[in-house]
Amino acid sequence: MEGVFAKLRNLDAYPKVNEDFYSKTLSGGLITIVSSIIMFLLFISELRLYLHSVTETKLVVDTSRAETLRINFDVTFPALACSMLSVDAMDISGEEHLDVKHDIIKKRIDSHGNVIETRQDGIGAPKIEKPLQKHGGRLEQNETYCGSCYGAETSDEQCCNSCEDVREAYRKKGWGLSNPDVIDQCKREGFLQRIKDEDGEGCNVYGFLEVNKVAGNFHFAPGKSFQQSNVHVHDLLPFQKDSFNISHKIHSLAFGERFPGVVNPLDGVEWMQWTPTGMYQYFLKFSVTEYFKGDATGRIQSLPGVFFFYDLSPIKVTFTELHVPFLHFLTNVCAIVGGIFTVSGILDAFIYHSERAIKKKMDLGKLT
Repeated sequence: MEGVFAKLRNLDAYPKVNEDFYSKTLSGGLITIVSSIIMFLLFISELRLYLHSVTETKLVVDTSRAETLRINFDVTFPALACSMLSVDAMDISGEEHLDVKHDIIKKRIDSHGNVIETRQDGIGAPKIEKPLQKHGGRLEQNETYCGSCYGAETSDEQCCNSCEDVREAYRKKGWGLSNPDVIDQCKREGFLQRIKDEDGEGCNVYGFLEVNKVAGNFHFAPGKSFQQSNVHVHDLLPFQKDSFNISHKIHSLAFGERFPGVVNPLDGVEWMQWTPTGMYQYFLKFSVTEYFKGDATGRIQSLPGVFFFYDLSPIKVTFTELHVPFLHFLTNVCAIVGGIFTVSGILDAFIYHSERAIKKKMDLGKLT
């Protein structure tokens, strides 16, 4: 066994020096402190890279077919009430999503930006207190309520039990609701009073839309939308207003699934309206172009609202979250420790031998 141990000792690549032969210097102590600090800082930097993921961005050809695209948005209108605001989407294939309510949340905000109420889209639930029946009489006990659609029924069995139902029936017919006070459901729900109560309020609307992967647009505008003679129009008559302030702030606007840390071109964009009414347009492709069409006279000549026109290309941006492997982290740490230890050792040896050489020359000079 002694022979085996002796052979193993001969393979030792780290021969030990007796402590009696160590010579500690001031320069060596300073180099040790500096190298230890550098080693510690580089280790912390490497540890942060290991603990945090890295995002890799790639441009690839989009080969998907018959898929939809999600548009995520979060927009605040400081001077447009939630009861007025509607969201529409349409594309060049002819598909339309009018007055979208699903997957969209509205927050009523005051003039200081404080949230008053958060609700799904709609004007509110009707108050069933002797409502007017479709046949003309008032609702009696043990009787099922079926409200009139005021000529907008598509069948004899259709009922409009709320102001929202009547407005929706009118929208599908392509009619405007000029005087909500003559509609029993709107009168009972206080539709006009609700609009007056919300006057001066703003609205934060957020959610997402699912659209086809073709060019199109979506917009935020006051009033219910409908088609009239193949023209997209909004019913502004119930609001009894001549001007609409479409000042807005885009907190976020993203196409596709949300990815943490990605900043989109329109995130944080804010625009203030200084004319009585107008239409603000964003044209989105590889870059963003903005255009405002206003009228200083206060006459509504174009639909007031904020429009986003987008044109898609067959290029898709993919984001991949990458993590540094542990072995890679360990290799880098060893390289940091070994590299600094080696360099500091070379520097210490250079300074030590330089000092000895200078001291020796000085001693020789004294002797002569």
